[in-house]
Amino acid sequence: MPRRFLPLLIFVILSLGGCANRPLDYRAEFFDASQQGPYTLGTGDKLRIIVYGQDNLSNLYAVDGSGRISMPLIGAVTAKGLTTRALESQIEARLRNGYLRDPRVNVEVDQFRPFFILGEVNQSGQYPFVGGMTVQTAVAIAGGFTPRGAQSYAVVTRAINGEPMTSEVPITYPVRPGDTIAIKERLF
Repeated sequence: MPRRFLPLLIFVILSLGGCANRPLDYRAEFFDASQQGPYTLGTGDKLRIIVYGQDNLSNLYAVDGSGRISMPLIGAVTAKGLTTRALESQIEARLRNGYLRDPRVNVEVDQFRPFFILGEVNQSGQYPFVGGMTVQTAVAIAGGFTPRGAQSYAVVTRAINGEPMTSEVPITYPVRPGDTIAIKERLF
């Protein structure tokens, strides 16, 4: 092969290298840590709160936009960022302060906050969270990929310790309630 074609060959090889799958930016230290820890409550969660022996206080409560629930007698209680166990303790303490002698409270998540999906899917929007979801099942719920959708990775934004973190993750990555998933357009 003549030497004059060598620069052209190098240019073609470098150009084709840009067409290959792009490397993913995994932030495993942040995202994997959020998978392992206990679930913390947030805006949009619906809670089943049972106050034993007090049927008028036992009900379904939604965590509002300010991260609180509103209960009879004790009013607004901050739930955002707490585990269900911590919220139980907080409600018991407030009820014990002048309302009930020895309250026993149980808090369960009745419905998790929704996840959001946008980008190169057929029906972007807000969907109810289902336990055990991955990015791939979230895409299926949103009607599948568009013909231009990148099918090997997604960009996920998740609140970790109150701060939004964004990272590219594989399509098999687990989804948490409140995640925002963006499916990017593939180049070729």
